[in-house]
Amino acid sequence: MKGFKGEGIRGAAGEAKRQPACDRIPIGEAKPKIWKVKMKSLRGGAGCAAAGIGFLLFLVIEPVVATAAAKQASTPDFGPNVLVFDASMPAAEMQQKIDAVYQVQQHNEFGPERNAFLFLPGEYKIDVPVGFYTEVIGLGAAPDAVHITGNVHADASLPRNNATCTFWRAMEGFSVTPIGGSADGTMQWAVSQAAPFRRMHVRGSMVLNQKNGWASGGWMADSVVDGAVASGTQQQWISRNSEWGSWTGSNWNMVFLGVKEPPAGEWPKPAYTKVAATPVVREKPFLVVDAAGRWGVRVPALVRDSAGVSWHSGSTLGKTIPLSRFYIAHAGADTAATMNAALAAGKNLLLTPGIYELAEPIHVTKPDAIVLGLGFATLKPVKGTAALTTADADGISIAGLLLDAGEQLSPVLLEVGTTGAKASHARNPILLSDVFFRVGGAGVGSAKADLVVNANDTLIDHTWIWRADHGKGVGWTQNLSDNGLIVNGNNVTAYGLFVEHHQQFQVLWNGNGGRTYFYQSEIPYDPPDQASWSSGVGAGGKPVNGWASYKIADGVTTHEAWGLGIYSVFRHPEVVLSRAIEVPKTPDVKFHHMITVALDNLGEISNVIDDAGGVAKPGKPRVDARVTEFP
Repeated sequence: MKGFKGEGIRGAAGEAKRQPACDRIPIGEAKPKIWKVKMKSLRGGAGCAAAGIGFLLFLVIEPVVATAAAKQASTPDFGPNVLVFDASMPAAEMQQKIDAVYQVQQHNEFGPERNAFLFLPGEYKIDVPVGFYTEVIGLGAAPDAVHITGNVHADASLPRNNATCTFWRAMEGFSVTPIGGSADGTMQWAVSQAAPFRRMHVRGSMVLNQKNGWASGGWMADSVVDGAVASGTQQQWISRNSEWGSWTGSNWNMVFLGVKEPPAGEWPKPAYTKVAATPVVREKPFLVVDAAGRWGVRVPALVRDSAGVSWHSGSTLGKTIPLSRFYIAHAGADTAATMNAALAAGKNLLLTPGIYELAEPIHVTKPDAIVLGLGFATLKPVKGTAALTTADADGISIAGLLLDAGEQLSPVLLEVGTTGAKASHARNPILLSDVFFRVGGAGVGSAKADLVVNANDTLIDHTWIWRADHGKGVGWTQNLSDNGLIVNGNNVTAYGLFVEHHQQFQVLWNGNGGRTYFYQSEIPYDPPDQASWSSGVGAGGKPVNGWASYKIADGVTTHEAWGLGIYSVFRHPEVVLSRAIEVPKTPDVKFHHMITVALDNLGEISNVIDDAGGVAKPGKPRVDARVTEFP
């Protein structure tokens, strides 16, 4: 409810009528939901005298603090997999619920359970361990509206402090004062891929591994750490639009994008890639509850050439859409048909945690439509179709989803824009934020391509596109996937691009004007022999061993990429990769800071980019290969 300030009083027909100054009583932004009304009189001032008014009757509206019961009564129906916490709840009760979820999710790498914890603004003194498929969200306009004092942490999921399989967990939108962890005052976030850390404020320090065990992350965006960030054994990491007291550590590929004070040092040792400003980005949409208990989704504005976080002024620039304009979907109850009907009627879509088995694709056709998942809501096509498609329309946002291939081969899991899309979306691009893909692992699954981007100007803001190398239904002839990402649109930008183990090109980029900031890729472990894994014949009739991880199509004339790490872990002898990156020889296709690493004890990557960079070999000592600039 807004006050009268600057608005006048509305007439019977709804038009705004300008009133004398004394009538426009400023009452500010109405905050609680419950109000007490009193009638008072006030002698008019000069403005009222001029209008012939001696006395004015007006309403005094006094806020009454909303009770916890009232807040609970207004909570939307998110279903049983979402826990909404209020600071008035007993800490022991909250802790019991959180611990019960973690008991299930701690080692539940391929399980069906999905969970989200939502914290209403307030102060909390609890511990929050974050397991698989668990998302922890603060519901304030800025992170400091929700403050947790305690041990908020993600731990290594494998023995010997090994966090290389600590996937699929997330936190966003709250502040933490770390106590009770392995080091007081330090928050442990020992993760690898698909573990987004967004809009966070750590009132202390942060460590990105567990007791110096292996880790293969990772992603941080729009976050502040007051103290030090210690990356330690992290193999690679991207930090976008973030701030900290200091950063220590480097390994293979650390990218700092829009970070105001990146650490000292230059590529290749330490392996730092620093880009002063993020060229164009829209932060991920997020759930918010205002002081009156009204639920909405904040849609951040598009910003250009930015550095640092978006919320220093108290909130992120943008607009808030009431949750009443969202269709809230529930796994097991909703189908693609019910969700498509809601989208066609102009609703946005919020998917609560669960696995949605789809007999047809979800179609997003309206400009500015939002599809937002909670708790790693999972879309699984079961009849060989796509899971989700979008029109070639402005401003669509897809966020917070896991797309998991079904047993029947899908031509694509997510298609953005239509084939041959021509429209420019430079002023209002399509956004993919924390959208993840999986082929195999939880069971047999196959997709010819995981993500196809046809729409121009699309923004990819953190994705992991993974053909499983372990789990169920995994093998060269079982979980089939040619390509992770195919880009056909022009001027597509990717931040935090993780693509692994597909059977041909991991990334095939056909459009012009593309940009990638940070790329991490393991090529497939499991080619049974070289004859089964070859992209054909190269220049001079020489066979090309394997398929490059990052391929720029021959007709592309402009492309640029920063901070790329490509790794091999071959499981069969006499299998090698000729080159990690393959590009046309043209001056406006530019690459900065590349590394190749051959892990385990078999095979090699013979060159980094085209025929440059030299060989990466396993062994003792292992030989890594680096290229600073190409061409």
